[in-house]
Formats: sequence, structure tokens, C-alpha cells
Amino acid sequence: QVQLVESGGGLVQAGGSLRLSCTASGSISSINAMDWYRQAPGKQRELVATITSGGSTNYADSVKGRFTVSRDNAKNTVYLQMNSLKPEDTAVYYCYADIRPLFRSINYKYWGQGTQVTVSS
Repeated sequence: QVQLVESGGGLVQAGGSLRLSCTASGSISSINAMDWYRQAPGKQRELVATITSGGSTNYADSVKGRFTVSRDNAKNTVYLQMNSLKPEDTAVYYCYADIRPLFRSINYKYWGQGTQVTVSS
């Protein structure tokens, strides 16, 4: 069974930094894109950043220049380095990945359980 587990959330003051991690575990053949989403209270979940298996990245306009997504394919782990944090970055952050499990012929989408990021003003 494949699972995604996030870590690294917490409370930080505006202007501070946090680094989120998300590790995929289980019987995995390959992982394609890995994404970070976030959902603030009363708002829809939004895509924050994405990284392909080859390392190409894309970011939401609201985080460009402040957030950096990276991955370690050997560890099945994706990271989100968040700098210059603002109160409006407060949300639950979710990891999302497109994974081919072992002995399967198609890919499946998986979500992590989410990690809370709170930025105080």
C-alpha cells in the first residue's frame, strides 16, 4: 500500500522560513509528478508548486520567488522550502503524487494527510 507522509509544518512569524517534506512509502515502481497544494480556511484547495520526475518545476504566482520545490528521487521525497512567509500563506499543505505501484499497469493519484502551516503577523 502506498502512502504519502508530510512533515515540517508549524508556527512561524511573518518573514520566517519553513521546510516541508513529503515521503512516499510502500511498494512503488515509479513516481511521476509530485505537487504541493494548500487549503486555507473557507477557501478551495490550490496548487502551490509542482515538480516532474525530471526536475522541471512550476509555481503559483503567489509564491514565485519565495518558495522552492525540490525532490530526492532516491528517497521518494519532495520538499517545499518556504521563505519570506506571509500571513496569507497560512493553510494546511498537502502533498500529491502520481505513482505507479509495483505490479500495476497504471498510475494512481495519492494525497498526504496534510500539515498545518501558520504564519503570524
